[in-house]
Amino acid sequence: MTRGFDNDKYLEMQSEQIRRRIGQFGGKLYMEFGGKLFDDFHAARVLPGFQPDSKIRMLAQMKEHAEVVIVINAGDIEKNKKRGDYGITYDADVLRLIDAFDGYGLYVSSVVLTQFRDQPSAAAYQKKLETLGLRVYRHYVIPGYPSDVSRIVSEEGYGKNEYIETTRSLVIVTAPGPGSGKMATCLSQLYHEHKRGVQAGYAKFETFPIWNLPLKHPVNIAYEAATADLKDVNMIDPFHLEKYGVTTVNYNRDVEIFPVLQSIFQQIFGESPYFSPTDMGVNMVGNCIIDDENVKKAAFQEIIRRYYQALCDHRKGEMNEEIVYKLELLMKQAGLGEEERPVIGAARKKADETGEPAAAMELPDGTVVTGRTSDLLGASSAMLLNALKCLGNLDDALKLISPEIIEPVQNLKVRHMGNVNPRLHLDELLVVLSICAVHDESARIAMEQLPNLKGCEVHSSVILSQVDESVFRRLGIRLTCEPVYETKKLYHK
Repeated sequence: MTRGFDNDKYLEMQSEQIRRRIGQFGGKLYMEFGGKLFDDFHAARVLPGFQPDSKIRMLAQMKEHAEVVIVINAGDIEKNKKRGDYGITYDADVLRLIDAFDGYGLYVSSVVLTQFRDQPSAAAYQKKLETLGLRVYRHYVIPGYPSDVSRIVSEEGYGKNEYIETTRSLVIVTAPGPGSGKMATCLSQLYHEHKRGVQAGYAKFETFPIWNLPLKHPVNIAYEAATADLKDVNMIDPFHLEKYGVTTVNYNRDVEIFPVLQSIFQQIFGESPYFSPTDMGVNMVGNCIIDDENVKKAAFQEIIRRYYQALCDHRKGEMNEEIVYKLELLMKQAGLGEEERPVIGAARKKADETGEPAAAMELPDGTVVTGRTSDLLGASSAMLLNALKCLGNLDDALKLISPEIIEPVQNLKVRHMGNVNPRLHLDELLVVLSICAVHDESARIAMEQLPNLKGCEVHSSVILSQVDESVFRRLGIRLTCEPVYETKKLYHK
């Protein structure tokens, strides 16, 4: 995809902005990180040129002055809440995050259990972390939060929370997911630091919505689509407009809570350092867009992908109709139709022609290849082979894997592994193709094309198995599916 974002400029500008904010508050800053620090694939999809690990690389440049505090809601531990992208529980993700930070040389100083009510699972989790050598702190439920400011900013509120010992000028406060209590943790620390005579400040690192893009810019609409289940709504920041006469974009939760935040700042410091939610942010993303048209096109595709994902999740019983309706509205706001995604029409046409499930992929040069279901291969596997042949300039009629090799694998699956479907899934196909590549030149050329699939768009005429979805995701291929199953069975793996 043509580049639309200058990643090097972003790293430079974002680092400088954070350093300025640290200096503004006398050398100590608690920075709440919204969104994903690692693997921010949403940003990479809507801002072509943005590297998924940009934020963590930027922080790694400041690692000598930074430490990380990871926040997890004790209630989420009790409920075994899971991350949708990785499929692991929040408590397991804390350990994953610690390892990931360590890999970048960033120091994780502690873990905070918020909304702590003596939940047995949370208490056991604290012991587990302490056994691993980690410092753990407890923050408690404050009656009347967030409206009863006088109670919140008192010894009966933040004063009851355990003080988190930090030693560095930049304290990065992050969490496995939303609703973990990052902001409350930062504000509690400001209260305790002020009591101790330490001058400290607060800032927010939230990539989306992008404050200096128009409200209805496709990138900002794509953010609403990505957070439809959280009921986030982009809106003009009224406080910023009133104070500065400048139109900026924020989202409803920050705008709604801002008067309370101002009151809390005033209670702690005597005055608020910020006049608007936009003032609190340190986001330089909007200043690093170098081709707005390419960015818009990428955002359009993301909106359509989110819509189809919602349709499939609704078909699986994992999402209510209200979210689907919201995404339909966002599609209309962006002026989008299915024709904006060529692979949809191509997959449907192939399915109609063959009477079987089909799939289509758009290659980097705009070429669309398709695949159909056969006795040997599923539609996705057939399409992938056709794409590799096209990218490797191999004859379309060439059989990269002979039936004599596929049939023993099918026999293994059905007779010995208990599978009902004999057709090769994508992971099985790639293993077989890699073996063929040892002695077959064409298979070797095809395997060499795998990196060129990253960023390609795919549409399937049916909902795919988790195995095939996972392979597409690992290859960096962007998938949508029709919200229908291949069979009429009630149970689908």
